[in-house]
Amino acid sequence: MQDTTIKPALNSAPTPVKPASAAAGAALLCVLSMSSVQFGAALSAPTMATYGSLSTTWLRLCWAAVVLALVVRPRLFTYSRSHWLAAGALGAAMAGMTLCFFAALQRIPLGLAVAIDFLGPLAVATFAVRRARALLWPALAIAGVLLLSRDRAGWVGEPLGVLLALGAALGWGSYIVLMKKIGSVFAGLEGLSVSLIAAALVATPFGFAQSGIHIAMGQIAATAGLALLVPLLPYALEMVALRHMPAASFGILMSVEPAIGALAGFVVLHQPMGILQIAGMLLVVAASVGAVVATR
Repeated sequence: MQDTTIKPALNSAPTPVKPASAAAGAALLCVLSMSSVQFGAALSAPTMATYGSLSTTWLRLCWAAVVLALVVRPRLFTYSRSHWLAAGALGAAMAGMTLCFFAALQRIPLGLAVAIDFLGPLAVATFAVRRARALLWPALAIAGVLLLSRDRAGWVGEPLGVLLALGAALGWGSYIVLMKKIGSVFAGLEGLSVSLIAAALVATPFGFAQSGIHIAMGQIAATAGLALLVPLLPYALEMVALRHMPAASFGILMSVEPAIGALAGFVVLHQPMGILQIAGMLLVVAASVGAVVATR
């Protein structure tokens, strides 16, 4: 890759990036990523209803892998065995996370699916806690997630949809840990590019099982645009963010995502939001703000 870094003057020391500024910038990237994921998921509903969630998710991963490979041009023949193992593990986590999540969306509301999905990053954040007072933020986030999971009729969710969302949570937690490692062993976005190729390959049997070899041109065209919102843009933003913040802080910051998911479901899919959902949104936002401030 071409080096476009501007070298400082010989007699001047480089100006270090302030930790507070780096943390704030990483937090902003996370918010942009979460917004892209949730509104992309909401906008995907018509396409998944027409063609199926598995084949639609597979095509999105294929589009994202192809586009990023053309932009990044990863040096595939220069990587060691450890590079390939790390990228393969991340690719499997990506495929499992996205396949389960979008399959869950066809069975339970977006806000609930994201609330359950958030248990993955919450587990990453909780396991890394070394100070008792830091447990306040995961506790607030859990309370918010529980409120988002309720409506006037009680708990929301079909059992299979809940199980799929739990599978997505497992994939998301693994994704955070593995993405942090990938960002440290690969240059630039090369690790993400190779991991997306692996994710597309892992998802291929599921895509073919649902659609066979007959893929509609309308589905190909629709997934090309949706792939930018999910997964290409979010994964790239999150890889950059994880280079500037601990995985635990990233996991807690992701507690904003159920709130964004509920908002996207309300705006795009017209899924209702009651007082409990609004209260849950406020709690998860408070947990995220507190986690970010605590890391400064």
